[in-house]
Formats: sequence, structure tokens, C-alpha cells
Amino acid sequence: MTTHRADKSGIILSLTIFALALLGVILAAGGGWLAILGGSVYYVVCGFALLLTAALLWKRQAAALWLYAVIVFATLIWAVAEAGFDFWTLAPRGDLILPLGLWLLLPFITTHLGRGAKAARTPLAAGIFASLVVYGYALTQDPQDLAGTIPEASSGVPIIPGDAEQEADSDWSAYGRTQFGDRYSPLKQVTPANVKNLKVAWTFRTHDLKGPNDPGEITDEVTPIKINDTVYLCSPHQKLFALDAATGKQRWMFDPQLKYNSSFQHMTCRGVSYGETADATDDCASRIFLPTNDGRLFAINAKTGARCPAFGKDGEINLTDGMPMKELGFYEPTSPPIVTSKVVIISGAVTDNYSTHEPSGVTRGFDLRTGELVWAFDTGNPNPNELPSDTHQYVANSPNSWITSAYDAKLNLIYIPTGVATPDIWGGHRTPDQERYASGILALNGDTGEKVWFYQTVHHDLWDMDIPSQPSLVDIHQADGTVVPAIYAPAKTGNIFVLDRRNGQLVVPAPETPVPQGAAPGDHLSPTQPFSELTFRPKKNLTDADMWGATMVDQLVCRIMFKSLRYEGPFTPPSTQGTLVFPGNLGMFEWGGLAVDPVRQIAFANPIAIPFVSKLIPRGPTNPAQPAANGTASGSELGVQPQYGTPFGVELNPFLSPFGVPCKQPGWGYVAGIDLKTNKIVWMHRNGTTRDSSPLPFGFKVGIPSLGGPITTGGGVAFLTSTADYYIRAYDVMTGQQIWEDRLPAGGQSTPMTYEQNGRQYIVTAAGGHGSFGTKLGDYVIAYTLPDQTEATP
Repeated sequence: MTTHRADKSGIILSLTIFALALLGVILAAGGGWLAILGGSVYYVVCGFALLLTAALLWKRQAAALWLYAVIVFATLIWAVAEAGFDFWTLAPRGDLILPLGLWLLLPFITTHLGRGAKAARTPLAAGIFASLVVYGYALTQDPQDLAGTIPEASSGVPIIPGDAEQEADSDWSAYGRTQFGDRYSPLKQVTPANVKNLKVAWTFRTHDLKGPNDPGEITDEVTPIKINDTVYLCSPHQKLFALDAATGKQRWMFDPQLKYNSSFQHMTCRGVSYGETADATDDCASRIFLPTNDGRLFAINAKTGARCPAFGKDGEINLTDGMPMKELGFYEPTSPPIVTSKVVIISGAVTDNYSTHEPSGVTRGFDLRTGELVWAFDTGNPNPNELPSDTHQYVANSPNSWITSAYDAKLNLIYIPTGVATPDIWGGHRTPDQERYASGILALNGDTGEKVWFYQTVHHDLWDMDIPSQPSLVDIHQADGTVVPAIYAPAKTGNIFVLDRRNGQLVVPAPETPVPQGAAPGDHLSPTQPFSELTFRPKKNLTDADMWGATMVDQLVCRIMFKSLRYEGPFTPPSTQGTLVFPGNLGMFEWGGLAVDPVRQIAFANPIAIPFVSKLIPRGPTNPAQPAANGTASGSELGVQPQYGTPFGVELNPFLSPFGVPCKQPGWGYVAGIDLKTNKIVWMHRNGTTRDSSPLPFGFKVGIPSLGGPITTGGGVAFLTSTADYYIRAYDVMTGQQIWEDRLPAGGQSTPMTYEQNGRQYIVTAAGGHGSFGTKLGDYVIAYTLPDQTEATP
């Protein structure tokens, strides 16, 4: 029996020596590579120390424990020097070293090391204990957390939202509740004191799920609207549903019979719009406008679900009319239009990074009742208001606007967030006209489509750093009693541009700042870019110390990858070497936008921080300059994108470790509060857990990415879904502290809404998931309310 135990103990020792040697070889080799690239020398030193430890163990010498104690202490000092007391950044620096140290203290190791082992165990145990103390302390800290409380507005006079007269308090009649895009409801029934009592009131299933011919980018991003006693929403295949607002029961459904295939880059419907004609004899005076991804716009009777026959051709208009390219799927309206008293105004997405011959990004205004084209603004045309004719089509690849615009009825101005002329990542082919209105905010007269002003947020955009969300309009009350009618435009760069919406003049400074140079052959760069002083962009450039991983091994790989890429901070140009893009192509802000409380004068935001890598691919036998005769788009915005007609294709991907986790250390997603009176960020907290994105079923609150946006309410509660874990959460708007959550049955990559019906406030969200974001797909629409009126007040 003793011999058997000895043999088993010897095998364990041999396996331990092998593990130490293997880790040592990996760290020495990888660390040497990293050191040559100019990165940390810790790994190569640690690797050789581990190899020496393995050799000492092989010789059965107690000095192995002394040396490993030095490794533990040195690793602790190095880890704290690099990462501070942030547990999640410390973790991969010691997640192999410390368990191996504990293993070496066990008797079946130390019995092989002679009489000196007992003394050698003490310093090693002390190093492990010190490490555990530091890691335990780090668990109680969050250096990334910004705690604060936004002061209540105290103007001395009631603050009335500028769009208040457009909306009944009980309704949510537009994508952003109003066309101000504030995503604010004055309802006060749900408060921080009673939000914990919210329960599911009803659940509706659309039965619209991913099919075999759908692209990978199928998503359920809808924000429902509510008018009077009816909720309206669309599903990923653009089926339109009308539901009873109190019960969630279906009243009618309209199916546009969408034409599509797997090459579509998007399959989504973010919402629908509501409008009323002034014609009292019109049987379709109240109508829902439904955009579809195959390039059509429908007007549907809000009461019956029937087509409005006087609108276009039997209730629909073809948005590919006048386009230079009509192939199915290359022009996709994914967001609801703006509706004025006269016109319905719509823009649309185009396939990113496919070729230089794609549909135009034109914005058009159609007669509200008849669907007749009233005006156009074609961002790539020298005369942008030129209408199509027998001799003129819209300009191919004009900068498009893929998200909903904002509208000020008093000023009769529509504010259009513009993108860039595709292909996005190389711009040597772009004309001055295609650059003129790219990546900025364009203000047009709502009746005529004529330009009033334009502000550009990125010059010669080679990073797809457009304005990705509906801007928010809010009247800011100054200390001197004056009111500034402002527009807040969050950009992918993390900058929030604040302008006077009357004239486009900056309210918050955004000085032009020098940026990295050195464009790819045939392209050029702007020497400067505007950097708003209200921003979530990183305070410093990334270094290899900011890289992360599930273990120290893939962290090392991430550091090598980082040092192998071109990166000189924001706006580092695309390259054949491969460029680290941070903020990444996904942006620090996406289509969810801000939620603005115009009464409290605050904004609620959910910024994210995920780097991307873009690598230009020169033309060659495997990368032709033109598509094949039967070529189609990829059905994805990631991976290799052809950029036909330019000298380069491009490969775009998030910057991930070999294990599929972000190479940049967490957090990757936050909630934040902005005091609009001072335009300062007052609080900011990590948001979301790893519960649904980790192979282990643990919900570590590291702060995870989100796709979707928040809403705020008069009760002082903000609501947000959108994270990669499946929750709807509520927050105190003044401090950002989470005060409630509920588990969703699928991904919630949508923006919630709220309304009142029969005296009860409801909070509604879609939980249908997101294909490329990797969350669980579903077909749920869920409404929450307080159980009864006795719980409506604290």
C-alpha cells in the first residue's frame, strides 16, 4: 500500500513538473516575442523562473518552493502596479500562478523535497496569503466606478418640455415617445420606492422567428408605440401588430409579405410611426407607417389594419424608385420615419462595404396622405434637392441615414444623423459632394427639404464613426434664466455633440484636435478631428497593460496581438498591417441613443467600450476588384467585406482573445448620468453581468456591452434592457443605482417604452434577441405593471 501511494505521489509530482515546464515554455516564448515588440518583460522573466522551478522540482530540491514564492510576490507587485485594485483586471494576472502555488504546498509535493521543504513552505504560503488579501480587497473596490448624485433642477419656475403639447401623458406615440427623441415619459406612478413591486401584466408572442433563409443579422430591436388604447409594434420580418394596451391581446396583424434572402445585411424593424391626416372625410385619417427591409413604405389604417388605398399604390410606395441600383436587399429602411403635419420623411440603410455602386442614401419627404414625392435631399448630389426624372437618378453611395431622425415642430426642422459614403473603410474614391454631408447632423426644413445647417462630427470618415442614434432635443434652462434649444447627438466616437438646434452652433466646445496620419496608398486623412468636451471617449490611449484574457496565457496572446497592430489612439487610420480601432466600429454609442429628462435636466446613457480590428486586404487572385456575375452580399457586417471598386477589401472583427472574450480588460458596458445644466458626467457604473455570455453560469458584474437604449420617467426611474445578459433593469436616475431587475426569456436588444392605460402605468419591452450579438432569439413582448393601485404610491 505504501509503495502504491509513493508511486501515485511520484506521478503527481511528474505531472506537476510537466505543467510548470509547459507554462514556463509558453510564457518564455510568448513573453520573448512580446518583449521584442516593446511590451512588458514580465512574462519572459516569469517563464524562465517557472522553468527553473520545474528543474528544481525534478531534482527534488526545496529551493523550488523558495523560487516559486519569489514568483508569487513578484507577480503580485507587477499585477498591482499594472492593474491597481480592480479585481477583474487583476484576475488573469494571477489565475494560474496562485492555484499552482497552492498545489505546491500540498503534502504529496512537499514530501519529495526533503527536510528543507518545511521551511520553504512558509514564504510561499505568505505570498499566497498576501495575494489572497489583495485580491479580496480588490473585490470590494471598483476604480472604474464614478459615484455621484445629480442635483435637482432649481430654476425657480416650472420646467416644461418643449414638446409637451404634442403628446398625451398616457401615450408613447413615436419611436422616442415624441419626435424630440428624448425617450422620456412624464408618468410618475412607478417610483424608486415601489419599482420592486413590478410584475408581468401580459406577454405577447409574435411567432415571428428566424427561418432558414434569414441572414445572421436577424434582430428584434423594436420599440412599440401606443396611441389611445392600442399598442403598435413590428417584428423582424416587418409584420405589424396592433394590441390591446391593457391586456396585450392582438386586435389585428398586417403582413407585408417581405421579399428577402440570406444575403441581407440586416433583418430588423426598430419601430413604426403614427400620423393623422387633416382630411375629416379620410377613412384612413389615423395611420401607421411601416418601413420594410425590401425597400417599401406602407401606410396602414390604425383602426383596422387595412392598407390606406390613397397612399401610393394601394397603401405602399416603392423606395427603390429613382435609385441607381435596385437589387433586392441593398437598400433597407430599418428605422421608423418622421411624420410632420404634411409629410412622412424617411431615410434608409444601405449595405455597408460591398461596392462603390450601391443605392443612394437620399432622404425623402412624401405627402402624408397620397404618398406623392414632395422633396428629396440627396447627400451626394451637387444639387441635393434635385428630384429624379427620366434623365436623373439619385447619386450612388450617397451618405445615408440608417436611424430615425428628430423633429422640432415649432422650428419645422428635421435633424438627420448622417453616415458615410460606403465603402466605409477606404475613402480615396469619394467625391467632395459625398464628403460634404457625411458623418454629422443635417438640419432640413420639414416642408421643403432645404438645408438649414450642417455640422460634421468626423472629417473624411474611414472608421464608420457616424452618428448612430436618433439625436435628442431638449430645452436647457441656464442659470441666468435663458433657455437654449439644444440638440444632443451621441457619436460612435464617444463624443456627445451639443448644438443650438436653431443654427447648429456649438453649445459645448468641440475643438479641432490633431489626429494620427499615414493613410493607405491612394487615400488621405484630415489632419484634425472635432473632440467634444462632453465625452465618454477613453481618457488615455490603450497600452498592452490594458489587455485581458480568461487566463494569463490568452492575456499574453492579446498583448502580442495588440503590439502587432497599428494603434496610435483614436482615428488611427486603416492599414494592411491591421489597425486597432478604439472606440470600435460598434461605437461607444449605438442606435439606442440617450434618454433625456427635460424636467430634471439630466440624461441617462449606456456607453460601451469594445475595440475592433480593421485590416485592409490588397487586391489579388483571392480578392478581386469586382464581384462575380452572381455575387451577393455576405449577410453580415463582420468578417471579410469586399469593398468592390476600391483598391482594398477589409476584414472587420471585434478584438477578441483566442477564447472569444474581449482582449481589452473590462468594463465593456456602463450606465452613466449627465447633468445637462453643466454638461458634466456625474455618475457612471458598470452595467450587466456575464451570466449569459460565459461558459460558466455565473453572473459576474464586469460591465458588458449593450445594444439598445434607455428610457426615463417622471417618477425618477430609468429602464434599460439591451445588455448581453437577459434582463430588464431599473435605475434611480439621480444616482444610477440599480433598484430592480427581472429575467427575460430571450435577449433584450431593444429599447423599452412606457404608457398609462385605465389608470395604470405599464413598462413594455421586446425580448427577441440579436443574431450577430449572439443573444438567444425569441418572439416575446412583455408588459410590467404594479399589482394594484395600493402599491402605486410609496
